[in-house]
Amino acid sequence: MTEEFNKKIIAITGPTASGKTRRAVSVANRMGGEIISADSRQIYRGMDIGTGKDLTEYGDVPYHLIDIADAGYKYNLYEYVRDARKAIEDVKAKGKLPIICGGTGLYMETLLNSTVLPEVKVNPQLRSQLEDKSLDELKEILEGMKRLHNNTDVDTKKRAIRAIEIQTYYNEHPEAQGGKRGTPPNALIIGVEIDREERRKKISTRLRIRLDEGLVKEVSDLMANGVKADDLIYYGLEYKFVTLYLTGELSYQEMVSGLETAIHQFAKRQMTWLRGMERRGFTIHWLPYDMSDDEFNLRVEELYND
Repeated sequence: MTEEFNKKIIAITGPTASGKTRRAVSVANRMGGEIISADSRQIYRGMDIGTGKDLTEYGDVPYHLIDIADAGYKYNLYEYVRDARKAIEDVKAKGKLPIICGGTGLYMETLLNSTVLPEVKVNPQLRSQLEDKSLDELKEILEGMKRLHNNTDVDTKKRAIRAIEIQTYYNEHPEAQGGKRGTPPNALIIGVEIDREERRKKISTRLRIRLDEGLVKEVSDLMANGVKADDLIYYGLEYKFVTLYLTGELSYQEMVSGLETAIHQFAKRQMTWLRGMERRGFTIHWLPYDMSDDEFNLRVEELYND
């Protein structure tokens, strides 16, 4: 671990539709920063509208860990921590300020905890044993191996099989459970706070904008380019519901209403995770979503220099 890594960095997080990317870009412009994404889906090329990349927002601000893998690939937490730590060191080596930005709480917390995870490789024999089981059966197996804190691991059969694969590895290698802890980076964590009703309005408005911008065509193009329906469903939310529509399992209206509900639920889970981080010892400085950029940037700078 280099000394550079331990100089203070900034992390900006919050629920979906809170405007955290715009805030991160504004802070980066003011403080000479580069943005390192903590979004588990913006990693994939061609998944732009559904993940809300909004790359034009970045202007001249460099960004990292966006568009680094092909859609259909299963980028994982181990790879994220590895790649994000390298990006942080690279940004600091240029004399710039790393700004972690995103709403994937697991990614951000694991990175800020400085957890070094083992690389759990594919277990073909185990996968062969599990492939014919139903999702309910896989969930029951996983529940017998560990406590499920949320339903993310059992959204799809592929996720459930991968979760069982990982937990099997930990059971066979108990010394790897929880990963190893290195020296955590000195981080200022900023949360963009938005009240529930305003968040819901923004989510609903943004969904309709994304549909108008061509979300359905984006998913259709991914399928036409060889990305399997199961892989798109694996990514959840927009990609799951639009794929189910395109494969005839949902009507258009069922897709829209189901997706809107799922995004609201996702935002609630994001906030639950962030509040959990606070209970686990992280200090998150919450700033209102509707502060002016100048006020927001000034407050971040004050907190950073405290």
